[in-house]
Amino acid sequence: MSRLSRVYRLAVGGFFAYKAATLLVNALTFPRLRPRPTPAGPRVSLLVPARNEAHNLPHTLPGLLAQGAHEVLVLDDGSTDGTAEVARQYGARVISGQPLPAGWHGKPWACQQLAQAARGDVLVFTDADVTWHPGALGAVLHELERSGADLLSVYPRQHNVTLGERLLTPLVDDVLLTFLPAPLLRLPHPSAAAANGQLMTFRRKAYERVGGHALVRADLLEDVAFAQRLKGRGGRLALALGEDCLGVRMYRSYPESVAGFGKNAGAFHGRSRALLLLSAAWHLAAYTLPWLLPARSLRGLPWLRAAGLLERLLVNLVSGRRAPADLAEGLLGPVTPLLTLPVYLRATRRRVSWKGREYEQGSRL
Repeated sequence: MSRLSRVYRLAVGGFFAYKAATLLVNALTFPRLRPRPTPAGPRVSLLVPARNEAHNLPHTLPGLLAQGAHEVLVLDDGSTDGTAEVARQYGARVISGQPLPAGWHGKPWACQQLAQAARGDVLVFTDADVTWHPGALGAVLHELERSGADLLSVYPRQHNVTLGERLLTPLVDDVLLTFLPAPLLRLPHPSAAAANGQLMTFRRKAYERVGGHALVRADLLEDVAFAQRLKGRGGRLALALGEDCLGVRMYRSYPESVAGFGKNAGAFHGRSRALLLLSAAWHLAAYTLPWLLPARSLRGLPWLRAAGLLERLLVNLVSGRRAPADLAEGLLGPVTPLLTLPVYLRATRRRVSWKGREYEQGSRL
C-alpha cells in the first residue's frame, strides 16, 4: 500500500472513529425532554416570528395554544399569505411587525419586537413550523430549571415526509450528535456552544442583560452566535433533544433544503470560501470516494464503506427517528456529499436570499 493510501485510510478512519465516539457519548449524556404538566409559575411568553407561515400555523398553533402559557404572541413579519388572519383565527395575539431597520436581519428584528411586547419572565422563541405536543412546555421549563441555564435551546425531532426533504434535513441531527460532545458545553469558552433557532428559551433577565436580539442583529446564523456571545458574557447554556415533546418539519422539498442550508453554511464555515471548498472535498473523500475505489485497492475499504452507511442510521436511532423509512436514510451516505454540492455553491455567494430578503454574507468570502 502506498504512503498516500495509508494516510487516506488513517485520516478517514480517524474521522469516522471520532464521530462514532462522539455519538456514543451523546447517546449516553445528551439531555432529553419528557412530557410534564405546565407549572403554575413563572409567567411564560411563547413567541412566534412568522413570515408567510399560513401553511404551517394551522398544524402548529393549536398545540402551542394548548400548553397553558401566560401568552402566545405571533409577529406577522410582512407576510403576504394571510399569516396574521390565520393566527387570529386560532386565538393567538398578533403583532404587526415594523419595517426592517438598517443593520438588522429579519428574524433577529422579529424576535426583538416580540420580546419587547412580551410580559413573561421566561421568553420562549419558537418557529412556526415547530409542533408542540402535550406536556412540552412543562418539559422545557423543567429542563430550564434543572440545568440552571440562562438559554436552553431544544432540537425538535425531525418529521420528514417526502423523499426530497429526507435527503438533507436529517443532517441537522448528524452535525449536532457526531461533532459536539455534550459534556464540552460545560466548558466556559464561548466556542463550546451550539443552539437551534427553532426553539430558544431565555430567562428574561439574562436576555435583557445582553441586549436581546440586538446582540445578533446582523448574523445569518443568529442562533449559534447568540449562544456563543451569551456564554462569552457569563451566561449559562444548555441543549436538549425534543424527543416526543416537540417535532418539526423544516423543509418540504430538496430545493427548500438547499436554500435553507445554503443560507447558513457560509456563516457556519466562518464566511471562508477556502473552508467551504475543503469541507466539500473532505466529505466527498470520506463518504463517496470509498465507493468509487476498486474493492481490493485499499486495505480496510469495506470498513470505511460500512461506516459511511451506518452513521446516519445510528444518528436516527439516537435522535428517536426509528421508523423503517427513517432508518433507510442511512443508504444515502455515499451520495449525500454530492447532494450537498448545491448548498456549498449557494454559500459561496456574497449575497443570499431568504423569505424574500437578501443579505450580505460578509467580506471574508
